Amino acid sequence: MDHDVTDVAEARYELVISVDARRSGEYDDIEKTRMRARIYRVLETAFTHTKVARDSLHMEDRGDGVLVSVSGQVPVARLLGLWMVEVHEKLRDENRALRVPLGLRVGMHVGPVRHDDRGIAGRAVDLACRLADSAVARQVLDAERADLVLVVSGSLYEDVVSGGGKFIEPARYSAARLELKEGPVTAWLHLPGRPAPEIPVAAPVTRPSADDMSDADDVDDVADADRTVDSGEAGEAGDVSARYHVQGDMSQHTGNVYQQPVHIGRTTGDAGRRKG
Repeated sequence: MDHDVTDVAEARYELVISVDARRSGEYDDIEKTRMRARIYRVLETAFTHTKVARDSLHMEDRGDGVLVSVSGQVPVARLLGLWMVEVHEKLRDENRALRVPLGLRVGMHVGPVRHDDRGIAGRAVDLACRLADSAVARQVLDAERADLVLVVSGSLYEDVVSGGGKFIEPARYSAARLELKEGPVTAWLHLPGRPAPEIPVAAPVTRPSADDMSDADDVDDVADADRTVDSGEAGEAGDVSARYHVQGDMSQHTGNVYQQPVHIGRTTGDAGRRKG
């Protein structure tokens, strides 16, 4: 999508898709290059088969994933339904030749998005990234030994998913309560081609040492993360849901313990970014 600099002041409601690779920090430089190429093949093939025109998309490279915004002219149900089916099928094709399968976490949210000559920004972008990178998304992907997990925001579930549609099955989504820095949110998780996933109980948070902290805000984040699971709290669909603390763009973890500082909205430089 081509955007004039004046568009910065005009937020547009668009679907934001954040795609992250599982355990990207474990890839060496050569493997990471191949992994990135596979991600783009999967996504771009799915967009082509779903008849989503390239000029309806903005795509940014994120090193270990891709950030996408889709024009409001494209029906969101097409991305939640047919596009996710195509992503899953293409990912399975790619994984047939791999000893260690590529796993993807996909976060989706619709909201106001601002464009400038460096990319996109806004709370909708932050939320989509946090959903894809959440601990519960990582845990479900591993626990189910799946290739792909989709995490959608509560509003996207209520507005689109709950009504069903072609390749959209709301009964195959499970709710999880996430504690974000901005406040609690409900997310809905889906494993394409499988029943509704079981949401794991949140593991206890281990306090990092002072050397692992980049600033005082990180210390505050860890203090906020020391929460217990409220086993009696029901999700929006009446399901019991666990509370998770999501700190943003994390690339390495063991279980539910993350080993490095977190930064949302990092840029990769002009060389690593595709023009919209």
